[in-house]
Amino acid sequence: MQTLFSFFNAPLFATFIIGLFWRRMTAWAGFWGLLSGTVAAFASYILFKVGVLDFGTELNATFWGAGTAFVVDAVVSIVVTLLTTPKPESELRGLVYGLSDASIADDALAGDRAWYRSPIILGVGAIVLGALLYIPFA
Repeated sequence: MQTLFSFFNAPLFATFIIGLFWRRMTAWAGFWGLLSGTVAAFASYILFKVGVLDFGTELNATFWGAGTAFVVDAVVSIVVTLLTTPKPESELRGLVYGLSDASIADDALAGDRAWYRSPIILGVGAIVLGALLYIPFA
């Protein structure tokens, strides 16, 4: 499971984080970054399996593969972004951090004050339920 996460989740996380916080990132940068990060993780793991790289254990190999995938993805995404034309900010409203849509006040329905939608009641209920389920196994 950890091997699959290093192949796919680490580069996806890098692409997501950079795309979320950097409004200049382009779609092509996301694509090539994701692809190159995934290939880097595969290459790292294959080189470990054939004995070219020695990470000690299989788990260490997956951690190194995930780190490699993240770094390669980030570097490729940044380079490709700098070589491509960014989208205008009007198309990024609501998608990129710092470019919120001021016309959307709140997702809650106007006048909806139902007691069972209160975050305090839901939070306390979750804690109480967790404690009650924990007691029989303590």
